[in-house]
Amino acid sequence: MTGTRNVQGGRLERRMNRFVARLAGRGLRLPGIELLAVRGRTSGEWRTTPVHPMAFEGERYLVAPRGHTQWVRNIRAAGGGELRRGRRTEAFEVVELPDTEKAPVVREYLDRFGWEVARFFDGPVKDPSDERLAELAPGVPVFRIVR
Repeated sequence: MTGTRNVQGGRLERRMNRFVARLAGRGLRLPGIELLAVRGRTSGEWRTTPVHPMAFEGERYLVAPRGHTQWVRNIRAAGGGELRRGRRTEAFEVVELPDTEKAPVVREYLDRFGWEVARFFDGPVKDPSDERLAELAPGVPVFRIVR
């Protein structure tokens, strides 16, 4: 895995993301899914995508299982964004974790959502070893949500 990993979704996946984003944006309670809104790096316009914000050891995190995607690049440039569900909007800032600190968060993320995101990884993600997590770390951006 490299720090430039960016797994593109297929046509069906893009359509599903738009559908899920529409439902989450209207406030429908989809388990663990919220709408991430981040300003575009060049346009300055809001860009949205469905995400799984995850609480872990008293903190909240955003994990990018597909790697260094557009929302990741945008949130790095903006330093934060908004989580939306219906009329509720929560503005936040983020701190990106260095590779050396990602392992416990990525392990928890894979335990919770591995069934959904396993297709974005080469090789198994169930019960990953410390070595496997170290291998994955550069290609899986992780952000701690701060106020």
